[in-house]
This record gives sequence, structure tokens and C-alpha cells, in this order.
Amino acid sequence: MVIIVAIGLTITVRSRFVQVRYFGRMFRVISQGLGQGTQDDGISSFQALTLSVAGRVGAGNIAGVAIALSVGGPGAIFWMWLVGLMGMATSIFECSLAQLFKVVEPDGSYRGGPSYYIEQGLGQRWLGLVFALLMLVTFGLAFSTVQAYTVATSIHDSFGVPAYLTGIILTSLIGVIILGGIKRIVTATEYVVPFMAIAYFLLALFILGRHFTELPSIVSLIVKSAFGLEPAAGGTVGMAVLYGVRRGLFSNEAGLGSAPNVAAIATVKHPVSQGIVQALSVFIDTLVLCSCTAAIILVSGVDVQGAAGGVALTQVAVAQEVGAWGERFVAIALILFALTSIIYGYYLGENALNYFSDNNQALFSGFRVVTIGLVFWGTIQDLEIVLAFADLFMGILAVINLSSIIRLFNLGLGLIQDYDQCIASGQADPIFTPESFLQTVHPNDALNLDFPAWSGNPANTVDETAQQAN
Repeated sequence: MVIIVAIGLTITVRSRFVQVRYFGRMFRVISQGLGQGTQDDGISSFQALTLSVAGRVGAGNIAGVAIALSVGGPGAIFWMWLVGLMGMATSIFECSLAQLFKVVEPDGSYRGGPSYYIEQGLGQRWLGLVFALLMLVTFGLAFSTVQAYTVATSIHDSFGVPAYLTGIILTSLIGVIILGGIKRIVTATEYVVPFMAIAYFLLALFILGRHFTELPSIVSLIVKSAFGLEPAAGGTVGMAVLYGVRRGLFSNEAGLGSAPNVAAIATVKHPVSQGIVQALSVFIDTLVLCSCTAAIILVSGVDVQGAAGGVALTQVAVAQEVGAWGERFVAIALILFALTSIIYGYYLGENALNYFSDNNQALFSGFRVVTIGLVFWGTIQDLEIVLAFADLFMGILAVINLSSIIRLFNLGLGLIQDYDQCIASGQADPIFTPESFLQTVHPNDALNLDFPAWSGNPANTVDETAQQAN
């Protein structure tokens, strides 16, 4: 936690608050990817955004925020916001590096992620293999299984449906999606993720609209509680910081090394373009959806330190505002969040397998069968110990990724500076050229580096009209 926050703060300062400076540009890049569909050489920025949001948004947005409020008090939300802001900068950095070191597959598509920039940027394939193995075990196997357990438990508690029946339905849905490969995965998330995020946001907007005059006092309560100025609100400053930071980090995954695997496969003209898009996914997850849950609970007036906790606390708060159907709405939202997280976890596992071997169709087929089996198994088991191991492995993933980011810091900062220079030179849509980029970094940082996915790429060629305009 300390390392992630420190790196996020360092990147924010050294990049001159890149997540704030280019916030508006995030939407411009996404709009260019809308309607493009899946491309032969990769996926659009919008599809990469929805796939990463699918992974970041999960049970933690509903249950995790409620737990943070219960233990840390309203002040935890302030620290969650702060970590989310720092996480946006970290995400820009790691996702831009993933784009820089992405590789071209035989079919013309892209692959990339921390394993790739560890191998190509640091020359340590063995460490890349360790990272890929941990990614496979953590996200490809344990993460998907735990999410399936979350879905089955929620459906049983809310609707009384037996776990095995949920397992059959969920397994069928997951099978149809992942057996279609990455193209079908991104198509599914492209439709499901915006629907679930917008629906949950609109519910929150409706509830907050009824308490519009109370919102300034709620914000004041959050800020004062964060610094111990509202002791009656519950929680201590220490617990507020601990649980707020933890909720922010666990929710947005910035620095963990998961999102770069998705960012690398997008087709963009400059690595930083996709980096800032991925920062938007952190914003959506932590600063929008997590805040929605917190705001609903606080304006409802329910006792955050009462008997209800986790999902139950959120359900009680929503039901108090909109009626009994609110509990089921929260349960359905949780199901959709977890469903897309399973899809995301599968993709990360597939990407990890791809790093081990170029001839991987047999591996992919076997992994899909194993994933489907684990999803069903997860719906009928108590997986607390699996979750504990997943948390441990996630910590190790973060240490490997963050130490690599530190060693590649000048390259990452050079990418952002190159992007700034493109904007300053008049390029409305910055185009990356390896030659100009290498002039912005120290020669020792660029020694023997090659970026084959960007050299000679038609997407990076400035046409004559654009040159004259510049």
C-alpha cells in the first residue's frame, strides 16, 4: 500500500498532474473508438476501456465500500478519493509502458503487459515468467472462482436460488462468451459494462437528487471525519486512512499490473493515448461508482456501524430510499459486476498463457475448459481460503510490477513528455514515432531498445496533409 501510494504521488508530481491536464482528452480518445468495432489488428480504445472497467468494477464497489464505511467511518471515503486520483496517474504510466512494449501476434493482433515490458525493457525474461505465472494463478484461476462464489451467494441470499442452479446458468453464460475468444469477450463487455455502470449511476443520481440540499453537509462530514474533526461519525483517523486507502487500491487495481494487459491490445496512435483512457477507468470505478455507494449509504441515514455489513448495508440503504425492490436491484448489480469480472479474469489468464508459448491454441482450449469448470465449482464452495491466497499473490504481483515501473521510470516519463511535445507542436491527435521519442529520454535508458509494434505501423504514419498542417 505504501509503495503504490508513493509511486502514484511521484508520477503525479513529475508528470505535472497528467491525469488532470488530460482529463478532457480522455473522452476525445474514447469517442474516436466508438463505433469502430473490433479491428483486425486489435481493439478500439473504447473496447479496451470497457474491458478494464469490467475488471476494476466488482463486488468491492458495493460490498467493499460498505465495509470501509462500517470500520473506518465516513472519513475513509476521502482517502479513497485521494488514492483514486493518485491511481489515475499510476494507470497512465503502466498502461503507456504496456503500449510501448506491446508485440505483434502472427494474426496481426497485439499482446502486451508487465511481463512484456519487464522482458524487453529490463531484459529479465525470468521475472516476466514469474509475473505471468502469478497472473495466471491469481486472476485466471482464483479470481474467477471467487467471483463465481460471490454471484452464487448473492443470488441465494436475495432470491433463494440454489447454488448449483446458479452454477449451471453462470457456467453456460461464461462458456458462450469465452469460447468465442477475445473478439467475443470485448464485444460482450462493450455492451454489458456501460449498461450496468449507467444503471447503477442513475439509481444513485435519483437517490441523491432527493437529498440534494443535504449533499454539502455529507461532503463536509467526509472531509472532517478524514482528519478526526467529526469523532461522532464513527471510526478513527487511523482506521479511516487504512480502510480508505485499502478500498481505493483494491478497487481500481492501479499499480497491480492487471490493466496493462488490456491496454496493450488497443490500436492507438500514441501509447499515452491509451494510458489516459485507462486512467478514466480508474475514475469511473473509484471516483464515480464507489462514491455512489458511499453517498447512498450516508444520505439514507442508516447506521453504518449497525448489524448490517457489506452488501447487506448497501441493500438496506437502497431499500430505505426506493422500497423493497432496491435490495434486488443491488443484488442484480452485484451479479453483473461479478460476471464481467470473471470474463476479465479469464482474459488475463489467457494473456499470461500466451507469454509462455507462441503455439498456444491447445493451451487456450484447455484453459477455457478449466475456467468453466472452476466457475461452477466456485458457486458451490466456501472459498475464503482461496480469497486469502489471491490477496497474497496480488501483493506479490504489485511488488514485481511496481519495482519494474521504478526501473523504467525515465522511459515512462519520456512517453508523457513526448505526448506533451506532440500536443505543443499542433498535433490534434498525437502520433508516436520511436525516433523522436528516444530523443526525449536519457541515452542509457534507451540503450538497445526496439519497438517493433510501432516501427512502420501505418497507424503511426503522418500523411502529407497532416505534415503540412503541422
